[in-house]
Order: sequence, then structure tokens, then C-alpha cells
Amino acid sequence: MLLHIPHVLSRDAVADCRRQLEAAAWVDGRLTAGSQSEQRKHNLQLAEDSDLARALRDTVLDALGRTPTFFSAALPRRIYPPLFNCYTGAHNAFGDHVDNAVRTHRATQTHLRTDLSFTLFFTDPDEYDGGELVIEDTFGCQRIKLPAGDLVLYPSSSVHRVEPVTAGARIACFSWLESMVRETERRRLLYDLDRQICRLRETHGDDDTAVGLTSCYHNLVRMWACP
Repeated sequence: MLLHIPHVLSRDAVADCRRQLEAAAWVDGRLTAGSQSEQRKHNLQLAEDSDLARALRDTVLDALGRTPTFFSAALPRRIYPPLFNCYTGAHNAFGDHVDNAVRTHRATQTHLRTDLSFTLFFTDPDEYDGGELVIEDTFGCQRIKLPAGDLVLYPSSSVHRVEPVTAGARIACFSWLESMVRETERRRLLYDLDRQICRLRETHGDDDTAVGLTSCYHNLVRMWACP
């Protein structure tokens, strides 16, 4: 499942993050690449252990925590501390690759299975040329270029790339997460069920049918969630 989630960050929040990122000291993005993808990765990143990265990370995680659609679709168990990248000039593309199945956080030496990946955009589409996130999976080939503040959530198992940025700069936040429900089809079913329950409640309120379906939803999560 590929999902576009709009307005994760407000325009004011985006502008505040941009002011800080545009004055940041960027490093070579290959520092966080695997042995295969580092040959295809040509971008810049904010150092993971910088004070700015920590502050912006808190902003992003707080925003995700206030986005019901993100929680419903991802059912996150753990989120890798978000990272920040920039594509511009000679550091302008990332060729076809698949994200590592397991990410290890160097500072804590904790491991995370990557079920889902996300990109949160900080620059609007008209601020740069090229730079589409191209994702290939069972849903076909999708070319993603979203407004600032919007997020795309997609399977980490997908082959994906960032097309060359030929003018301007593409700035974004990205990361991976381990879901409480590992199986893709189960997550999709739970997300669809949750959406239908929300629509039912909007139309009919919390009647007996809505309560009964909500009970089914939570019991399925209880059955399928990882311990």
C-alpha cells in the first residue's frame, strides 16, 4: 500500500524547519547507505547526532503522533529516528535501491525491522526541477512529488529511487518503521476497516453497529499485533 498523507506539518511548521535546514551543515548522504545503495546514492544529509537533527526529529515525531491516518495505516511499533536530506547541485540523485531489511541505530545499537518507509517533504514541487520519488511495487510505478508538509508512506520492500534534481533543491525528512502488524495484507485490512468505521460513525454516530465493528477491529489488532 502506498499512501499520501497531506498536512502532516503545517505551513508555519514547514517554514520554521526550512529556516533552520537552509543554514545547516550538510554531510555526504552515503554515510547511512548500505554497501550496494552507497554506489547509487548522491545526496546530502544532516548529521544524525547534530543538535539540529535532534530538534527537528522531535518536531517530526510529534507531528506524526498527531496524525491519525499515519497511525491507522502504519500501526507503528518503533520508528527509526528520522533523518533529513537534500538533493541539489552535484549531490542530486539516488538510483534504484531497496531499503535494508533491518536498520541498526548506531548510538543505541538497537535493531529495527523496516516494514514501511516514509518521506516528508519540506520543499514544494515548484521549487525544484526533477527530484521525483519513483516507487515500483505491485501497485505499479508511482512518481511522487508532494507539497511541503505532506508525507508518502510506502513498503520498504519496494524498489525506489529519487530522480536527478536539475535545478533548485529538494529537502525532505525520511525514515523507516517497524509495524505492530508485520503482514502487509493484515495492515491493509485493518486500515480499510478503520476507515469504514470512521465513516459509519460520522453518518450514524456510535450506534450498536459502530461499537460492534470497533470491537472487531481492536480484537483483530490484539490478535495480530507483535508482542
